[in-house]
Amino acid sequence: MATLLTSDTQLNRFSYYEASVERGPALAAVVGDRHTDVVVVGAGFAGLSAAIDLAAQGLRVVVLEADKVCSGASGRNGGQAIVGYACGQGELERQLGRQDARHLWQLSLDAVDLIDQRIADHRIDCDRRRGYIYVADKDRKVAVLRDEVTALSRDYCFECRWFEGGDVDHWIDSKRYVAGAYEDKSGHLHPLKYGLGLLAAAQRLGVQVFEHSPVVDLVHGARAQVKTQQATISADFVVLAANCTLPAMGPRVAPAIAPRIMPVGTYMVATEPLDAALVHSLIPTRSAVCDNNFVLDYFRFSADNRLLFGGEVSYTTHTPRNLQAFMRNKMVGIFPQLGQARIAYTWGGFVDISMNRAPDFGRLATNVYYLQGFSGHGVALTGLAGRMVSQVITQQASSFDVFAKLQHRPFPGGALLRTPTLAVGMLYHRLREWL
Repeated sequence: MATLLTSDTQLNRFSYYEASVERGPALAAVVGDRHTDVVVVGAGFAGLSAAIDLAAQGLRVVVLEADKVCSGASGRNGGQAIVGYACGQGELERQLGRQDARHLWQLSLDAVDLIDQRIADHRIDCDRRRGYIYVADKDRKVAVLRDEVTALSRDYCFECRWFEGGDVDHWIDSKRYVAGAYEDKSGHLHPLKYGLGLLAAAQRLGVQVFEHSPVVDLVHGARAQVKTQQATISADFVVLAANCTLPAMGPRVAPAIAPRIMPVGTYMVATEPLDAALVHSLIPTRSAVCDNNFVLDYFRFSADNRLLFGGEVSYTTHTPRNLQAFMRNKMVGIFPQLGQARIAYTWGGFVDISMNRAPDFGRLATNVYYLQGFSGHGVALTGLAGRMVSQVITQQASSFDVFAKLQHRPFPGGALLRTPTLAVGMLYHRLREWL
């Protein structure tokens, strides 16, 4: 697992996001023994968000990152800050009932608001923009989308603007789609700029952040011990926020939760900058767009007029062959107008998905918490997760405990067979959509 994750991390280093920011000097690795109030494992959105809120409460916080800050999914995702959950409200209602499902829906709205609060409070320049379009490319997918939009309006008082037929062209200039819905709560941003803004905010609050410091052992106790190759840190509380990279740190860190998530490769391309008039004609609102297929396409325009397009996944942990050509063909299939546009960047890496696509938050011990299973909705939900775990540590646990009631199953097949089993299952869903 560690080798495969490293391989895709190298691909990520050539992302548009990395090329469009200036990172500060590399942060030192942690060395020597020390004591602190909280150790956070993972310097992505969830870990940094937790660190900010904990430090704001006066706690001493140490963040340990195995690679670079936001080198994982937080720094290379689609940048789409979306309301709701990947599992859909139906799964939440089935497990928790309507009342708790409504509570979690409201929390997802709060998660988007929290992004804007962070941006304002810490003056983070990250190309934030509101507007989101859900599209369907087949009649049966139109029915599914219409049912979802109707249920959100009826049961959650969340309104989307429906369009179909000849009205589609007013929202997106593509013959691929036959209907869609627009809402302006969700939207998009530059994820790496946002993540580096969170880092700066955490450091201003006194958080100690160490890079290239993978955890190799976690010893539970009244004061937990978090060990790297060069340091042992004792702490009253531990927050595990490394998601699908956590198993790569070793079997002594958190073996109980590793089987409940699967690392899935996701990939993106970015075009060269496009003519502003063309950009306006393709998506006049400059909203982020996503279809409702099981293996979905998602895309948006960057602040400098590049189309950022994601539409391929790997359930085998291997980067697909001819990735750039494949992604370009998918993009041009949606927008033939971009047939001559050059692909300037291709990148990818792993995200963590749970079996039922619901978030997986919980406790391994009374003072050890974990946050994982964001399943593609992590831009907004990670901030919410970080805030909730900080509230638990400071004894305000109600919302976190609602998430902790969600039941999760391990992926079938054990350590050796769970990846090929998932790949077969995903092939089945692809065939259904093609047919």
